[in-house]
Order: sequence, then structure tokens, then C-alpha cells
Amino acid sequence: MTLRKPLLAIVLSLLIAVSLMAIIQLEKNSSLTINLTAPFASSGFSNQPIFSDIAKEARSPLISNSTRAQVYEFVVANPGIQFRGICTGLCIAIGTAEFHLGILKKAGLISFVRDGKYKRFFETKKFSTREMKLFSLLRHETTREILKTIAAEKTVSHGKLASDLYITSQGLTWQMNRLREQGIVHGNCTSTQVTYSLNEIYVQSLPELLCIIES
Repeated sequence: MTLRKPLLAIVLSLLIAVSLMAIIQLEKNSSLTINLTAPFASSGFSNQPIFSDIAKEARSPLISNSTRAQVYEFVVANPGIQFRGICTGLCIAIGTAEFHLGILKKAGLISFVRDGKYKRFFETKKFSTREMKLFSLLRHETTREILKTIAAEKTVSHGKLASDLYITSQGLTWQMNRLREQGIVHGNCTSTQVTYSLNEIYVQSLPELLCIIES
């Protein structure tokens, strides 16, 4: 009987100690949870899928913004469109167009080629570099009419081309020198006249690109 009392006291002490340790650990876990969530709760972002939204924005830049979607769709529908043409066609500010075009370019959805000091935009991987350069030229009305006439005539003289398109001989010479330098047309000189014909690699693609632009 004398031994049972000290033993019982020891057992009770151990039970109390274990219970206290459990309570302390529970309080620590609770405090840790509060500290982890507090920054988001205090900032007003509690229970919001912040990081998933950012990832979605990075993966799908078109879905999250209607203006950006309009810019992309406008470029797809108007290959070779110039920057100012996008602003005018969509009635958006220059800064707005620059912002959304920059995001689309970084996302790899659009690309551009230089046309002098201007940029002309295309849907990425839709056209080859050669086709994009030809598109850029076809966006110029005079150049487009020259190439349409040459494509229809197969071979046309300098004088007839200038007469049909109401272009001065000097003006046509400037246009043709540019097209020959880029390898789009060939020039054949004889003692009496100069004739032009389309480079064979463009014979098939030119009518197709013209249909896209004029549709």
C-alpha cells in the first residue's frame, strides 16, 4: 500500500506532462498556420487562386483580355498589316496597341518583318519569310497593281506597263529596280524594249497572297 501511492503519483505526473506537451504543440501548429495565411488575408487576397491566375495569364494571354484577342484576330485576318493600320482598324490608342502586341510577340503568337521604317505583323508560322516580305510589298497599292499586271500578262514591256497603270516611266523604273533587287521579277533588255516577268518561285504563291489581301 505504501508503494502504490508514490507509483500512482508518478503515473499521474507523467500523464499531466504528456497532456501539457500535446497542448503546447497544438498551439504552435495553430500559430504557424495563422502566420502563413496572414499576409494574404491582410492584403485582401485570402482564398484567391493568385498563382494559378498568373500562370494562366502567362500561358493564355488572349483569353484573359478582350482587347488583346481583338488585336490578335485582326493581325490573323490582315496579314502584313502595319502598326498604324491596327490602331486605326480597331480604334485603339498607340500605347494600348504597343502593349498588347508586345505580349503577343513574347508569347510567340505573332511576328513581324521590316518594311522600311515600319513593322508589318503576321500570325507566327503561318507564312514563310519570303511570303511575309512579298505580303509587305503587296500592301503598297502601286506595287500590288504592278505585280498583278505582270502575273496576268506573264511578260509585259516597260512601256505597256507604265501606260496600263498610268505611271511615269521614271516612277516605274524605281519600282521595278526595287522588285528586281528583291528577286521578285526578272527584267529582260533588248535593243528596242525592256520586258518584265515574274520570278518562277512566286508564280504560284503570288495569286494566293493577292486573294488573301483583296478578300
